[in-house]
Amino acid sequence: MKIDIVTIFPEIAEGPLEASIIGRAVEAGRVSIRCHDLRDYTTDRHRQVDDEPYGGGPGMVMKPEPFFAAVADLKTEGAKVILMTPQGKPFRQARAVELAREEHLILLCGHYEGVDHRVVEALVDEEISIGDYVLTNGTLAAAVVVDAVVRLLPGVLGDERSAEVESFSGDGRRLEAPHYTRPAEFAGMAVPGVLMSGNHGAIAKWREERAVERTLANRPDLAGEG
Repeated sequence: MKIDIVTIFPEIAEGPLEASIIGRAVEAGRVSIRCHDLRDYTTDRHRQVDDEPYGGGPGMVMKPEPFFAAVADLKTEGAKVILMTPQGKPFRQARAVELAREEHLILLCGHYEGVDHRVVEALVDEEISIGDYVLTNGTLAAAVVVDAVVRLLPGVLGDERSAEVESFSGDGRRLEAPHYTRPAEFAGMAVPGVLMSGNHGAIAKWREERAVERTLANRPDLAGEG
């Protein structure tokens, strides 16, 4: 897979994506991730990427010309262009699974009051939001999407089953059950005996019940109760 991130703050995305599992995936050649400075696609001597909004209002709006130039330079046949924006569709695990099947992703990162809408109309295949809140810019959101997608690529996780049994897997309506490790007792708290019983049927039943409890407590909306 090939991923290009276009932003005025490439260093924000580079740090998280050079470490841990994602960094190892890059080193192993399972994915190519490149961060591009949008200012490199400007043509004026001030490298301006924003201007005042038509119609008035607070803040600045990102200009269309640099985005058009960046996409023209980076886009390959079949590439999917995504704009990171609070106005986008909510990002879900199921969408991460679908995006992991793509060959080339181009993530455009907004800033200020947003991006000139002609970018959305002419260049963008999809607008994505990682949550109902506003960040200072879309670069951290792009890194989140890249992390969620890359970890699903074949061979990236040490155990492929990890992605099959975690929260939001399957139908996306269930959180993962609690986990424990050594020591068996710590600070007066003991690991549930069933997990040390060796009875796989009982363990599966316990995990199913705890997953339901956790989902109802923390995300009743997933279970249709919120």
